[in-house]
Amino acid sequence: MRFPLFVDAVSRRSGLPPDQAATVARAVLETVVERMTGGGPTSDPTGYLPDELTDAGTGPSPADFLDRVGRRAGVDERTASVGAAAVFATLRETVTVGEFQEMVARLPAADGTTDPIPGAGETRP
Repeated sequence: MRFPLFVDAVSRRSGLPPDQAATVARAVLETVVERMTGGGPTSDPTGYLPDELTDAGTGPSPADFLDRVGRRAGVDERTASVGAAAVFATLRETVTVGEFQEMVARLPAADGTTDPIPGAGETRP
């Protein structure tokens, strides 16, 4: 899926105008890349980010995620929340189950550790 199609899907899911959906989607993806662990400085879990966004370092705590997205996109917390939910829902449909699980598993938990998602046949305690 190319970025314009991704943005169209985010716009439909969130109810945001396409231009705003694109801005929020970029902010969400950039913030996700910042939060990734173990992926190296050029990690881009989606393949949609512009080259200048793939050199992100370590990022905010989970509590700061939507604030960071909102500041990057220039939107309020509600818009950031709706947009982020739409981005993650679209990602979930765009990438394979394994890719999505790997991406989410690489996001740090609130305590700084990773919280891997169980693989096939595994259950959470």
